[in-house]
Amino acid sequence: MIEVVRPGLLTTVQDLGRRGYAHLGVPRSGALDPPALVAANRLVGNADGDAALETTLTGVSVRAELPTVCAVTGARAEVRVAGEPVPMNTAVEVPAGALVEVGPARSGVRSYVAFAGGITVAPVLGSRSTDTLSGLGPPPLRAGFVLPLGRSTSKAPPPPATEPPPAGADDADELRLRLRLGPRHDWFSVTARDLLFAEPYRISVKGNRIGARLDGPVLSRAVGTELPSEGIVLGAVQVPADGTPLVFLADHPTTGGYPVIGVVDAADLPRLAQARPGTVIRFDAWT
Repeated sequence: MIEVVRPGLLTTVQDLGRRGYAHLGVPRSGALDPPALVAANRLVGNADGDAALETTLTGVSVRAELPTVCAVTGARAEVRVAGEPVPMNTAVEVPAGALVEVGPARSGVRSYVAFAGGITVAPVLGSRSTDTLSGLGPPPLRAGFVLPLGRSTSKAPPPPATEPPPAGADDADELRLRLRLGPRHDWFSVTARDLLFAEPYRISVKGNRIGARLDGPVLSRAVGTELPSEGIVLGAVQVPADGTPLVFLADHPTTGGYPVIGVVDAADLPRLAQARPGTVIRFDAWT
């Protein structure tokens, strides 16, 4: 077991998500930075899709009941085990009763904390992920929560990581996202479509696990009528009534009534999920 001592701003249990249920209105959820989650799991000898903790900006502190092994990846932060500083992107032994502390993110937004054996809360529809939109899965962590760990198959910590940290671990002044137009780009004027690729946007402070809101040029409509609700995919760039884009992330709704002007390449979304408010966003045409 691990006990939550300091939950942080928003710390959730995440794996690689619950795919295949969009037709039932269930989002995929899962880690916003899958490469960072996978890296943490591999460091402690877990399967890629085992559940771990995803922090948001302010970190987390948990206490281990028994000796275990942990690893922290993703957003860079100070990490301490039993009061001693330890490196990120490395498997670290955790003594029984020791406190694992992940401090505020120094760069990036979300850190991933994996423990040997994985977090084994009861799965819902095949996933242990917290879904902040539908409420499926375990709730966001609170002080005093106790989370079970699986039995580890790894007898010793693996060697330190030799590969660089996953993309998204560092802040950047500007982030370029590959965007494929459609399915409703024809609902916008040619001027608006040109503007989308020509002008910069900035990540708003209003974003969350559902989507990243952008501040910047308003996109004018060519079609003034309302659109019946239709399916929404990961990375969809929806344009609400105020004309400013919203990029949907893992906890996105499965349907929406505002037109989607384009879809961001899924490979670029982990970096978007790690970009802080105020980061400049530019869209590149993707075919």
